[in-house]
Amino acid sequence: MERRTIGAAALEVGAVGLGCMPMSWAYSGSRQRGDESLRTVHTALDRGATLLDTADMYGPFTNELLVGRALKERRSEAFVSTKVGLLVGEQHVVANGRPGYVKRACDASLRRLQTDVIDLYQLHRADPEIPVEETWGAMADLVSAGKVRALGLCAVGARSHRRSGARLHDGTIRQLERVQQVFPVSTVEAELSVWSPEALEGLLPWCEARGVGFLAAMPLGNGFLTGTLTPGEGFEPDDVRARHPRFTAEMMAANQPIVAGLRRIAARHSAQGADVTPAQVALAWVLARGRHVVPVPGTKRECWAAENAGAAGLRLTTEDLAEVAGLPSARGSWD
Repeated sequence: MERRTIGAAALEVGAVGLGCMPMSWAYSGSRQRGDESLRTVHTALDRGATLLDTADMYGPFTNELLVGRALKERRSEAFVSTKVGLLVGEQHVVANGRPGYVKRACDASLRRLQTDVIDLYQLHRADPEIPVEETWGAMADLVSAGKVRALGLCAVGARSHRRSGARLHDGTIRQLERVQQVFPVSTVEAELSVWSPEALEGLLPWCEARGVGFLAAMPLGNGFLTGTLTPGEGFEPDDVRARHPRFTAEMMAANQPIVAGLRRIAARHSAQGADVTPAQVALAWVLARGRHVVPVPGTKRECWAAENAGAAGLRLTTEDLAEVAGLPSARGSWD
């Protein structure tokens, strides 16, 4: 797989990463199987998808334990990214950015991941009660201590909190400008996909201008852009899509023209001898946003991990990109 160098710390990773969250958290709990998830991690590594993205809150904790099982055998082949800053309760999630907590949490993540160093340590969310500079300073101390190689920040914006007249990621950019004064930011992780392109407006250019890597979360639109979901089929109660405003039966039906466009592009490439899927087209579109961009599609199944890794070899034409640009904007139940 093509390799990409991202961030101030010159981090080298496969052009497509692996989001490990669905293996333990947020998606269809009845379909989460540890052995299959472990095989999925190995499949990704076999195909050069070296960036494994997890977090202490996923599970909580069980996702890091699972990734740690794979790392025990193949640490030298993997680039490990995990996150800190969120605590999971019975019915809620709260932020904790206290410096002492951050350092204890890092030690706990190292134990679960069965490694001596975390390649990328990301701040999941800033604690509104603690100046973000204090949290970031504690994370920088972990770099000095040799426990962490580089630091990243996850975007604070969410579609459900859009405000009229404000760009989605303005708050994230303000945080980035503050923490950048304390210690270099190597990566920013935020949603970016064909149906959620908001990061193109301000956040992606901010990263490119400063040599900051961009980890594209949910590049397959929570699975919608794969074309494998059926409108009206429904989701399990613990699946985040059961409450997502774009995953009602009505909105899934309304957004089918987006998938249809990806299918047309995939068919053109397949007609030339390749075996291309809509998911690979969606990932190739993200890869084409810049050499500092690495999509991190999440999956818990081997076949999807192999398919996603294959997108690194797909090059979209000018015609393809123009067709994607002409697709209708995604609709949600807020529209």
